[in-house]
Amino acid sequence: MASKSSIDHEVIPVTALNCNFRKKLGLYLNPQNTVAADWRTVAEMMDFTYLEIKNFEKRDYPFEKVLTEWETRPEATVANLLSILEKAERKDVITDLKEIIDDDCRKYLERQLRKPVQVPVVDSCGPRTQEREGITLFDDPQGLIPETFDAFICYCQNDFQFVHEMIKQLEQTEYNLKLCVFDRDVLPGTCVWTIASELIEKRCKRMVVVISDDYLDSDACDFQTKFALSLCPGARSKRLIPVVYKTMKKPFPSILRFLTICDYTRPCTQAWFWTRLAKALALP
Repeated sequence: MASKSSIDHEVIPVTALNCNFRKKLGLYLNPQNTVAADWRTVAEMMDFTYLEIKNFEKRDYPFEKVLTEWETRPEATVANLLSILEKAERKDVITDLKEIIDDDCRKYLERQLRKPVQVPVVDSCGPRTQEREGITLFDDPQGLIPETFDAFICYCQNDFQFVHEMIKQLEQTEYNLKLCVFDRDVLPGTCVWTIASELIEKRCKRMVVVISDDYLDSDACDFQTKFALSLCPGARSKRLIPVVYKTMKKPFPSILRFLTICDYTRPCTQAWFWTRLAKALALP
């Protein structure tokens, strides 16, 4: 069992903290406080915008939603959460909840130690191997050379017309990039969630996320985006690239706000749009 002194909060994600801690932390931070820093101060220190914080205010338990959104970011470690609380001068929270935090961290470390060595297994989507075979149109039938791509395109069906334009501009020009477009490149009969994970993690250098109002309502897009963000420490090297191609009525997703956006809606920068996107995808 990990001792208290051996716990390194820097390597433990906030997702390791359980419901009991989250509930008690909310009891400290949710009430409006004219003296001590409340959830708004902490949310601001987590780099949420004023408009995002105003949206969180509509929730019955706003800080729980703040924490859920923040924990998808690469910097969301237990150490950073404690640092934010300390900078917000809420050492009282750290002191009162330290035992719960350390207990959750020890349990997380013990679960990591208990994880078995991965061997080929059979799941509901077929045999799991080091690299799945025959999942894309031009995969080697023998599985010796799996097909790879410059970028996985995360999109919803209503945005498919723009994806067609992306194919035209990036694949059929001098850029000569290779995009993974699920409806075109993935063979039918495969397990959607498992194959998407395989492609994002092992077959594609980067991921382009086509952001729109419809994207925000797509379960598949939500899964693909959060999965790509969860790849740690690979999340930084995978380089998610958010693309906005039309005006949105809904707020931009906060989990992608810390990434540089490629914006097609601004007439003054449209001439540079495809060049910037292509150069970003072509990087090693």
